[in-house]
Amino acid sequence: MTTGGTAQARARDTAYAALFARISEGLLGDPSVPLSFQRVVDRALEIVPGCEGAGITLRGRGRESESTAAATSELTLEADRLQYDLDEGPCLDSVRGGGTLVSDDLRHEPRWPRWAQAAAELGVRSVLSIRLHSEEENIGALNCYSRSTGAFAPESVELAEIYAVHATGVLSQAQLVTGLRTALESRHDIGVAQGVLAVTYEISYEQAFELLRRLSNETNTKLRDVARQVLSERGLPAGLVH
Repeated sequence: MTTGGTAQARARDTAYAALFARISEGLLGDPSVPLSFQRVVDRALEIVPGCEGAGITLRGRGRESESTAAATSELTLEADRLQYDLDEGPCLDSVRGGGTLVSDDLRHEPRWPRWAQAAAELGVRSVLSIRLHSEEENIGALNCYSRSTGAFAPESVELAEIYAVHATGVLSQAQLVTGLRTALESRHDIGVAQGVLAVTYEISYEQAFELLRRLSNETNTKLRDVARQVLSERGLPAGLVH
């Protein structure tokens, strides 16, 4: 390597070291502000060159499908939602093991033809999706969107991957992923239990929820646990009804 090349490499390492410090400071620097998925995506706008909208897709588990944990704009939410509805797109491929995926112009993107066309109609031109995972856990994907073509140059991709590694670490340490997944699973169980009660006893969904809530209060049992008993017994739990 030439002396010039060595100097460039050192300058780059110094710049990246400063970036690591900025990332850690941005995510964990203020202990009075709890870490959140929203904080992670907001910070991505500052870290990743070309990123105009960012979101985190949370990997589905069990009966749950993928979902957006946080987003910086309505455009991001809509672009993510289209991927879930069509079961097609870069964030889904990243979440399911595809790693880092980039598209420079969705108007000419053959990998996800239906989603690319729909996203392009929203005004999205470029997308970058990076898998958020560690040896222990596959969290999901960080999605970056832009209205410009060719928005994510190799440097942007590299910086986004660095940021994704840090974000994965702090999210796992904060146990945010486990907490949100538990909430999503609970919401799903409660919704299905409402449907079971509504059909079985010919009552409205609102009445079914009120029945679940009353049983929860009267028996000092968590609402999600009451719902799971309803699902198990396909009706009112005998052990909770007196």
